Amino acid sequence: MDNLPETWDDWIANFEDWQDRVGFERAWLGDFNLDVLFDWDRAGDVIEFGDLAGRPKWERAMQVPQQNMRDAMITMITVQGDTEFASVEQQRHLLASAPTEYDRYAAARIMAEEQRHGWQMAYLLMTYFGQQGRREAQKLLERNAQDGDRLLGAFNRPMPHWLDFFCYTMFVDRDGKFQLGMLSTSGFKPLAASMGPMLKEESFHLGTGSNGLRRIITAGVVPLDMLQRYINKWVS
Repeated sequence: MDNLPETWDDWIANFEDWQDRVGFERAWLGDFNLDVLFDWDRAGDVIEFGDLAGRPKWERAMQVPQQNMRDAMITMITVQGDTEFASVEQQRHLLASAPTEYDRYAAARIMAEEQRHGWQMAYLLMTYFGQQGRREAQKLLERNAQDGDRLLGAFNRPMPHWLDFFCYTMFVDRDGKFQLGMLSTSGFKPLAASMGPMLKEESFHLGTGSNGLRRIITAGVVPLDMLQRYINKWVS
């Protein structure tokens, strides 16, 4: 790993290289800002569950009482970030074949928000977890869904058709929303505080999938057995 980032600005430069490699044109972001966003009020101040319930949430990694717990946090943050960038790699090519201008807008917005979510996770790794965090933040940009080396299998699967996209945003993003909800109760306060803005953005992804499938079913052009195969592909 020759370009291990030392600062957040270093990582941003590597992120822009990743955008170029995967063919995501920054102009597609429009006026969307890739910001680091927290909802500290929603995160709360007290651990909500488990043996440590009632104690103050941890604001720094070194406050976490056990190394295995810190390692687990790094893993959770890394996996979440990995899925966000993988989604862009899976979906980016669909912009060239959007059924309508609205669908193109919706897909571009979803990919922008997924990049922001990955950006948020990388910020946590870079800011709170030292050299190990910097290493994992860089790996987020080195794995690639097209090469089949993203961490979770569903995020390596090809997405050649808009039926894939609508089923993906309907079902896989629904699972993702559940995962974000679980992380929103994390005892590590910066992680918990990251989830509020991400959950707000995730709701649009689910709505896009629901709206797309509703239009397909209403039009009655796609045979239901074909649609069922796509649903099975992304639910299984």
